[in-house]
Amino acid sequence: MKVNAILISPKVAAALTPIVNKAYLLGIPVFVLDRDLDNDQYTQFIGGDNKLIGRTAGEYVVNLLGGHGKAKGNIIEIWGGMASTPAQDRHNGFHEVISKEPGIKSLLPPIDSDWKQDKGYDIMANALEEYKKIDVVYAHNDPMAYGAYLAAKSINKEKGIKFIGIDGIPAEGVKWVHDGILEATFLYKTPGDEGIRQAIKLLKGEKIQKRIWLPTLTINKDNAAKILKEHNLLK
Repeated sequence: MKVNAILISPKVAAALTPIVNKAYLLGIPVFVLDRDLDNDQYTQFIGGDNKLIGRTAGEYVVNLLGGHGKAKGNIIEIWGGMASTPAQDRHNGFHEVISKEPGIKSLLPPIDSDWKQDKGYDIMANALEEYKKIDVVYAHNDPMAYGAYLAAKSINKEKGIKFIGIDGIPAEGVKWVHDGILEATFLYKTPGDEGIRQAIKLLKGEKIQKRIWLPTLTINKDNAAKILKEHNLLK
C-alpha cells in the first residue's frame, strides 16, 4: 500500500512482533503504542510505564493497610489479558512492593480477565463465596474494578472493601473515584495523540527518541473533582 508510517497497538506481543519487524525491516517507520513487543525492531515505542504504575498502586495499598512493616490484609488481584505486557508489568510492579509485606496476603491465583468488566464481576463473585475477608481489590483496569464492586454490592458486601483500578479515564475511573465507588485509580495516559505528533516529526526529517514514557498520576478523592471539572464532567 506504500504507506509512509504505521501506528500499531498490539493486543499481545508474541503474535505481532514478527509482523511489525517485517514492516520495519522493509524501511517503513513503525510506531508501537501502548503495548510493547518482544524485541526493539521498530521505530519508536510510546506508552505509560506500567511497572511504575504497578509499584505506585502497591505503595498506595500498603499505606491503606497500615504502612510499611505494619500492613495487614487480604487482596484480590484481577488481571487484564495475561499475554499482554501491560498486565504483566502491572502485576510485577505491584508485587515488587507488596511482597515485602508479610502481613499482606494475595488470595487468588492469576486468572485472565481480558480487561473485561463482566469477567471482573465473575471473579469477584466467586472470591466472595470462597473468602470471608477481602480488604482490597486491585484490578488492572478501572472497568474490572467496577465489575468487582458491582459483585460485592449485589450481596451488600461492598462496604469495608477498597477497590483500586488503573487507567484514569475521566468518564469512567475518575468519576467512579469521585462517586466513592473506587478508592483510587492510576492514570495511564493514552498514547495516540503523541504517536501522531512523533510520526509527523519523523516524516518532516526531525530526530525522535526510541522510547517515550508517558507520565502517571494517582487519582483519589483529593483530586478527582478537579480532573472532572477540567474535562467539563462536573460543575
